[in-house]
Amino acid sequence: MANKDEVYMSALEGKSIPILTLDNKWHQLFTQTEMTHEIEELADELNSLVERDGKIRSETKDIKKLKKKLLGEIVPLRDKANKSTDDAVIEREIKERTRLINECNERLDSYEDELLNLSRQIYDVDYKLMLETMSVCYDRLHDNTADIKGLDDWISKVRIELKKNIIRLQETEMENYKLYSYMHQIFGPDVIEIFDMKYDPDRRHPIRRPLAGPEDSYVE
Repeated sequence: MANKDEVYMSALEGKSIPILTLDNKWHQLFTQTEMTHEIEELADELNSLVERDGKIRSETKDIKKLKKKLLGEIVPLRDKANKSTDDAVIEREIKERTRLINECNERLDSYEDELLNLSRQIYDVDYKLMLETMSVCYDRLHDNTADIKGLDDWISKVRIELKKNIIRLQETEMENYKLYSYMHQIFGPDVIEIFDMKYDPDRRHPIRRPLAGPEDSYVE
């Protein structure tokens, strides 16, 4: 796998790798070959990471909306505080919103770090899944190619034998036809009838009938 890994790394340099479990074509691969236990485990791990990544991104959007709302509420409160003689209540509201904004910033910073970490993990697991997928598919392609070559060789041999047997069939049929024709011409139909042999030139098969009589005859 080490050599394959180096080859794939070189081939993939500068190229983005799709998240395989989100690609329907990747799933279609395993309608043609079996999914190994390692692939199943990697796929499950990748799906969990992608799910967590999606959840954090969704929560990040919600937090940013909340932060924007809180910031929008502080400006009118400050204006209101400047015009009021008793601004203690307003100041408490401003402090509460400021506290919530700070919490939003902390969570956003935490999520940003986790998203960076998740991005690396998703790439690593996706890459491992790609290598395992390519290895399994390559092995299947190699086995199929060997089967194809074997079948192709067998078909070639059978085709040669078939041609030989067709020639033998035609030669044997012609021989029978000539034998019957010459016997019929030389000995006549009465003598041929004594030997109880009949020949159908269209089918080119001799039809033998037992001496008991026509009611007991064979017909192919």
